[in-house]
This record gives sequence, structure tokens and C-alpha cells, in this order.
Amino acid sequence: MTLTIVGLGPGSLDDLSRRAWRTLKQAQMIYLRTAQHGCVPCLPQGPDKHYHSFDELYESLDDFEAVYEMIVRQLIAVARLGDVVYCVPGDPLVGEATTTRLLAEAKAHGIPVEIVSGISFVEPTLRLLEVDALDGLQVFDALEIAAMHHPPINPDYPALLGQLYSQGVASEVKLTLMNQYPDDFDVKLIHAAGTDKARVEALPLYEIDRSPHIGHMTALFVPALGEMSSFEQFQEVIAHLRAPEGCPWDREQTHESLRPYLIEEAYEVLEAIDQGDHGALAGELGDLLLQIVLHTQIATEDGTFTMPDVLRRINAKMIRRHPHVWGQVDVAGSPARVVANWEALKRQEKTDNGAGGEESVLDSIPKALPALLQAYQYQARAAKVNFDWPMIGDVIAKVKEELAELEAAGSDGDRAEELGDLLFVLVNWARWLGVEPEGALRAANAKFYRRFRYVEQGVAAAGKALTDCTLAELDALWDEAKAKGL
Repeated sequence: MTLTIVGLGPGSLDDLSRRAWRTLKQAQMIYLRTAQHGCVPCLPQGPDKHYHSFDELYESLDDFEAVYEMIVRQLIAVARLGDVVYCVPGDPLVGEATTTRLLAEAKAHGIPVEIVSGISFVEPTLRLLEVDALDGLQVFDALEIAAMHHPPINPDYPALLGQLYSQGVASEVKLTLMNQYPDDFDVKLIHAAGTDKARVEALPLYEIDRSPHIGHMTALFVPALGEMSSFEQFQEVIAHLRAPEGCPWDREQTHESLRPYLIEEAYEVLEAIDQGDHGALAGELGDLLLQIVLHTQIATEDGTFTMPDVLRRINAKMIRRHPHVWGQVDVAGSPARVVANWEALKRQEKTDNGAGGEESVLDSIPKALPALLQAYQYQARAAKVNFDWPMIGDVIAKVKEELAELEAAGSDGDRAEELGDLLFVLVNWARWLGVEPEGALRAANAKFYRRFRYVEQGVAAAGKALTDCTLAELDALWDEAKAKGL
């Protein structure tokens, strides 16, 4: 009762190892994952040998998962009755999904497994490409990439994707890769590597699914994007800055000393968004990312947490709070139901983490938020538990009431308090109008800047200083700015 998994190499009989040949010559019960392999017609024959192929499963079952499951199930059943040899293209542990499953199942059933290695598709592919695998080459299953939305590839290094066996798979793969690489990025398709029909096809990424040469022995080579484009490279830069031979300023920073920079960079991102400047936004997001990576590097050095901890937690949270994407919850395409479900999950997480029942619904809103945004968040959160006016007219009446109280205030302290109340209820009015007050005020500030700058330029063009002008002169320039749509 032994299961032997034999690698047949890339396709040519010349690449079949002597050990594999001896194994097959001595075997009686031989299973082939596929008979569509160059050296299969030349394998040892004899009256005592029985070859079986799983090719019919590929035609009768809907997907590869079902095919692999059936192959494993049948092989384990046969192996429990006696010795069996299972042959796979290439090497059993390079791009062969059935091998790892067989190893696990065989271990569970107490079946000894022997692996006879073979030349994989990788070696002849590297020969055709003239690429050294130790220069950071990453190897992936194209079927896995096709099922993803973003490729798990470090773009600073090359990648080789095996099993790009059809134009359909190539189409899905290119869509995934385009989430990281330019559409016209130069890549190479390698067909039938290790056979006398081998060929390399250079083409832009967006054309890979149009190749007429794609077949069951096609692979895709993606060169390095380069130019320090990976997250890992950025982590290396920051770790270097914090190293003994790095930058004295970066080395002395702490979580506390970096607080103002984090807030500043976040606001610069908002400014780039408000300006609609995509180039500036890319740069400002990089500056904001710098703060995140720098904080994490400090924590790594302190032994408190590392970047995998940060990523692991946020990945788990995103999946946990989106059961309508990764689970069975039905939100019927409603964003409002998504938000309600999100809040329910947050409350459940707090309960699971031992949070006390007396915790306020407002406590999850950061105390360090800008006052205008904090007021908006407080009111929105209170409204979710029905602590809100029933009609917008009630809010407007409250605005008038607070304005009257401000006008009637008799001391500086009272005026400050009443002004705060007026601002707070104005924020509530904005919420009822569906206007985000922080953004509205930023837009008003930007408009004031544009018009006042126009006034400054008009005064300067007249050879005067602002302090030399009358209010009427300045108002006239201000009205000109308004008329110009500034």
C-alpha cells in the first residue's frame, strides 16, 4: 500500500529522469493526471501494465476544484488496496494542485507517499527567457491569479505564472494584473516550454488573451515593474532611515513626536481631493502612507507590533464586517443596510471583547477630531438611536432660538457658550440638508482665499498697498472676483 507520485517533466522523453523511468517500468497500476503530455506515448509498456487517465473528468465536471477532488478521492481509494503510481506533468510540487492534497489525505489514511521529482515547466521556461530564478523570481498558478482582484505579486521582482491554459484564463489574469501593472506593460507568453514546439511571444499585457497560441502548456512571464514600486521596498527605505546608519532626524522620532505630521498629511490629502489634482493626490497619499509605515517601524523596533500585525488585523476586520461579501448575509444591494449591519457588527465586537454595557454610543468617535467634524459625527450617531428632531423645520427653529440667545448674551463667557451652541445646531442643519459641514466650510474657505487673492492682485496692479485702500475699493474688487466666478 504505497502511493508514488512521479513527475514526467515538461513534455520531452529526453527530460524524463532515469529514476522516473525505473519507477514506471516496475509499476503495474499507473494513473495519469492527463494523457495529453508529450512523453506519455513513449512510457514503458507491457502486458502487466495498466494505464488510466483522468482526462474524462476535465470534460464531465464543472471546475478544476471538482476535478482535483475527484482525482484525489479515486487515488486514495486505489492506494488503500495496493501500490499505485500517479504521474503528473512537470514536477509534482511545482504548480500541481493535486499533490499537496494527496499528501494530506494519504497522511490521514496512513498511506506512505514517495515523490519522484521531475523537471518542471520552470527550468525550460527560464532557459528560453534567459532569466535566473534566484534574482527574485516569483512563481504563481495563473488559475489562482485569475480568481483574485489584485495580484499577490511584489512588482519590484519578476513573476512567472503557470497553467495559463486558455484565452478565458488569460483574460481573467490580465484583468487582475491590470490592478497593479499598466495596460501596455510588456510581458511574454511562453508556449510549450521543454518541447520542440517551444516559442516565446512578446506582447503588451492587454493583448495576452488574444494570442492564438495559448494552450495547456502556456505560461506568462511578467518582468519587474521596477522603480521601487513595491510596498516591501518602501518598508526597506523606512527601516533603513531608522537604522544606526540612517537619518538622525528619523531615528529620534516617536509615536508622540509624529502626531502633528499625521494630521497635517491627512489634511493635505483632503486638499488634493478638493482641488481635483490626481497627481498631487498620489503624492500626498504617499506622504500619508509614510506616516503609517514610520509608526509601524517604530513599533517593530519597540517590539510592540509589526506590519504583518497591522495588515492581519485590518484584513480580518474588513472580511468580518462585510459578511454580505464574504458570508451569507443579504443586504439587497442597499448601502443603508450595509451601514446598519456594520454598526451592529461593531457593537457585537465590543461585547465579545468584554466592553462594558454602559459604554456610550459616542465613545467610538475619536476625541481628537476637528470640532466641526466631531459635532457632525456625534449628531449622526445620536440620530441612529432616534435621538433627533422629527422634521427639519424643528432644526431651523432651533437655529433661530440659538441666534437669539447669542444676541441676548451679556458676558464674554455667555457669548462663547451661545456661539458654540449656534455652531452645533448649524452642523445639525447641515446634516439634515445632506451637506458634510467640514467639506462645506473647506470649500467656503477656498472660495474666500480665491477672491481675497484677486483683491490683493488688483491692489498690487494699481501700485497700492491693502492698507492704503478704502473698504469700498476693496469691496469693488471683491465683487469683480464674484462676477468672474472665483
